[in-house]
Amino acid sequence: MRGATSAKWVAGAAIIALAATACGGGKDSTDNSGAAADPAGVFSYQSSEPQHPIQPANVMETGGGRITDVLFSKLVDFDPKSGAIENVVADSIKQDDASHYTIKVKQGWTFHNGEKVTAKSFVDAWNWGANAKNAQQNASWFSDIKGYDEVHPEKGDPKSDKMSGLSTPDDYTIKVELANPAPYWTYKLGYSAFSPLPSVFYTNPKKYGEEPIGNGPYQFVKWNHNQDFLTKAYDKYAGADKPKNGGVDFKFYTTSEAAYKDTVSNNLDVLDQVAPSGMATYHQDLGKRAVDAPQNSIQTIAVAAYSPTIKGLKDRGKFMQGISMAIDRDTITKTVLQGSRTPATGFVPPAVKGYSADACGEFCKYNPTKAKQLVTEAGGANATISVLYNADGGHKEWVTAVCSNITQATGVKCESDSKADFKTTLDVRTNKKVQSFYRSGWVQDYPLNANFLKDLYGTTAAGNEGGYSNKTFDDLTGKADKAASLDESVKLYQDAEKSLYADMPAIPLWYYKTNAGYSANVKNVTYDTFGKPVFTAVEVLKK
Repeated sequence: MRGATSAKWVAGAAIIALAATACGGGKDSTDNSGAAADPAGVFSYQSSEPQHPIQPANVMETGGGRITDVLFSKLVDFDPKSGAIENVVADSIKQDDASHYTIKVKQGWTFHNGEKVTAKSFVDAWNWGANAKNAQQNASWFSDIKGYDEVHPEKGDPKSDKMSGLSTPDDYTIKVELANPAPYWTYKLGYSAFSPLPSVFYTNPKKYGEEPIGNGPYQFVKWNHNQDFLTKAYDKYAGADKPKNGGVDFKFYTTSEAAYKDTVSNNLDVLDQVAPSGMATYHQDLGKRAVDAPQNSIQTIAVAAYSPTIKGLKDRGKFMQGISMAIDRDTITKTVLQGSRTPATGFVPPAVKGYSADACGEFCKYNPTKAKQLVTEAGGANATISVLYNADGGHKEWVTAVCSNITQATGVKCESDSKADFKTTLDVRTNKKVQSFYRSGWVQDYPLNANFLKDLYGTTAAGNEGGYSNKTFDDLTGKADKAASLDESVKLYQDAEKSLYADMPAIPLWYYKTNAGYSANVKNVTYDTFGKPVFTAVEVLKK
C-alpha cells in the first residue's frame, strides 16, 4: 500500500500565531539516519479519534482515513513521490471501451484472518457500500456503476442489493459496466470506499467496525477510544511495500500543540503537521528531522446553502464574491501562516492534473472596495456570519484574521464558531447544523481536477456537505464524464470549474504544504503528495 489515498476531510492546519514562541531547545535535533533499525519496533503517529467505526465506505476524515489506509490495500494506489497511479491488488485493469472495464485481481492476497482476497471480496463490498439501507457516507462514489440507482434510489427502499454493472466471471476477474462513460474511473479505485471486505464483515458490520480486518500492511490490535488505535505489521502481507517496522500506534491528540511538544521531547515519533506554536522554530527544534514537502490539498471556507443567513440574501453569488475579495490571502499566508501556505487562485491545487493558473480571477484577489460594493448589492451589508472550525486543528489564528478582513472591508459581522474537536465539527456538518460558513480542508483522493470539483460540489456528491446545487455545473461535469479520453475530460472539468465562480459554493483560501517532523527514535520518514507519512518505510531505531 504505497503512497496515500482517501485522505479526505483534513483536520489540521498547522498554522502559526503572529507571535509564535519557541518550543523545545533543539537538543535532540541531530541526524539519526545512520543508526541501526529494529524491524519489530513500533512507532507512534499523531492522529485523532475517527468519526465513525472503521468501515471503508463510511470513512471521510483524516482520523479514520489514515487508519483505513494502513489496514486495507485497494486495487490501485498512487506513487508517494510522483502521484502516478499504479496497480496494487489489481494485476491489470483494461478499459474495454469508455463504459466497460475488466479487472484482473492478483492471486496470493489474504485478509488478516487468513481468508483469500478474491474478485468477490471487492464486488460484495462495493454493493454493500452503495446500498442506501446501509447509510454509508461514501455511497455516491459507486454512482458511476450501472445499477446504482436500483440499490440507492433517490426515494424509497432499494429495489436490489446488487448493482447490475458488476459481475465476477471467475474468482479473480471483475467485470464493470458504468451507467455513463467515465474516462478517469480507474483513478477512483484508489479511494478507500473501494477496499475489499472479508466475509465476516457481513455477519456484524457494527462489531467489525470496532475490530476491523483488512488486507493491508498492518492489522488491528486494539482501539482505545479517545486514546489510540494500535496496529502491527501483517506478516503475510502480499504487497511490494512490506513494512520496515513492527507497527503503528495512532495516538489521538486534542491539540496540535501537545503533539508537537511530544515530538520535540521524543514522546511522539511521527508528526502529522507542526502546531501553531512551533512553526517559527521547528527547523531549529528538530534540525534535519524537520520536514517540508509539497501536498495536493486546499483550504476553503465552504458555505451552508441551507442556512437562513445565506438563503435570505438577494444575490448569493455577489455576496460570496464580495466576501472572497475581502480576504487578504497574501498577507495572511505571509504573516499568520508564516509562508507555510500558498494563496489559492482556484479550487484545484497546482500539482493536480487540470490546474488552471488563474481560474478564480479577480474574485480571489484582495480588493476591499469592490468587496464592499458586491456585498452591498447582494443585500448582505448588515449580515452576521460565522466560520465553524475545530479547535484541535490549530485554526483559531487564521479564522480570526479572515473574519477581521471581512468585517473591516465589508461591514459584515464575522464571528468564529469553535468546536472542541474535528469529530464534533464533522457531526455538525453532517447533520446540516452549520450557521453559515465552515472551514473545509480537502486532500486529494486522486490527483485529477474532478476530485476537487464534482466530488465536492456535485449535487449528490458525498463531500458536498453544504448542500450546494447548480444545474449548470452538474451538466458540465456530466459532459466531462462522458468524454472520449482522459485529457478531454480534464479540459471539460476546467470549464465546469469556471462556472462555480458565479455563485461560489466555497471560497478558496490557500494551498497546503506538509510542514512536519519526527522524533530521534525513527528514521526514513517521508511524506507523499497526500500529506501522509509513508508508514511502511519508517524505521524504528534500536534502543
